[in-house]
Amino acid sequence: MKGIYKAVEVYEPGRLRVVERQVPEPGAGQVRIRVKACGICHTDAATVTGIYPGLTLPRVPGHEVVGRIEALGAGVSRWKIGQRVGVGLIGGEDEVCEPCRRGDIVNCQNPVVSGVTVDGGYAEVMIAEARGIASIPDELSSAEAAPLLCAGLTTYNALRNAGLRGGDLVAVQGIGGLGHLGIVQGIGGLGHLGIQFARRMGFRTVAIGLGRQKEKLAKDLGAHVCIDTAAEDTAAALQRMSGARAILTTGTSGATMGPLVSGLATRGNLIVVGEPQDQIQLNAFPLIFGGRSIYGTLTGTAIDNEDTVAFSVQENIRPMIETVPLEQAADAYAHMMQGKARFRMVLTKDGAALSAPAH
Repeated sequence: MKGIYKAVEVYEPGRLRVVERQVPEPGAGQVRIRVKACGICHTDAATVTGIYPGLTLPRVPGHEVVGRIEALGAGVSRWKIGQRVGVGLIGGEDEVCEPCRRGDIVNCQNPVVSGVTVDGGYAEVMIAEARGIASIPDELSSAEAAPLLCAGLTTYNALRNAGLRGGDLVAVQGIGGLGHLGIVQGIGGLGHLGIQFARRMGFRTVAIGLGRQKEKLAKDLGAHVCIDTAAEDTAAALQRMSGARAILTTGTSGATMGPLVSGLATRGNLIVVGEPQDQIQLNAFPLIFGGRSIYGTLTGTAIDNEDTVAFSVQENIRPMIETVPLEQAADAYAHMMQGKARFRMVLTKDGAALSAPAH
């Protein structure tokens, strides 16, 4: 092993610190990546708070990682030193569990989970499984590409796999703002990308958010119509448009998700990609009468990530980001958790320092 590198680790629940470590060598089937950018995702909270099942500390969070390969482990032939690659949440599969044997890699029962089962990208160096990395096109900067590897992948896959047709009415919930009881109704990291993907895929796109101040932003992102949840009943507004074929919920409030089922068209789908902090309460009537459905979907595979970034380049889709230096990861994480990020925080070597501590 040669040299040292900086990393930010969770050393006890809720506590992050900057440490120095020896640079490791990749094992068989692995690569070592010199990290250029790493997005901060709401899912990182499961690592930071220590609640992810089976998590052991210390652990380096981060699963929106972009960098260049600087070392190859034994048996790695597809990738070359110097290539720019990305790593998402699912960093590898066990290949032997039933979901894997049936080709459902995302639902592997024993996956390599970046920032959870292995150290992630809040660091200058990361070891990754070669089977779990994706190629990053030159048209994207590392900071732009990083959030596309989770927030982008999640919304892109959810929409493209929903059985929709061009021209269908698709609503995206979660442009940001505080809902009832101070609950953050959509941090915006997923929602602002979901709107762009929905519009570029050819859907009639409706943005659902709190406050008219979000309307200009939503329309700039591509929304045809905006619904202000503070001023009108969302489900009723959608039904006046004949109902949504799909509603993509990206927020963190279960209380705001359940009533949206009534805004679906017959056989429409409520697609949950944002993990709510409270339970989703459902009325069975619109599910039964109209054949409506609700289901969740999780991220995607490495090749799905290549599809996501390729489509983003093709359609000029970009995340709105704030870049912060690695050493301020704890403050940047708190900034995101408080709903202050507009819309994704990204750790980079040359990021701008936050003006004031977020704690």
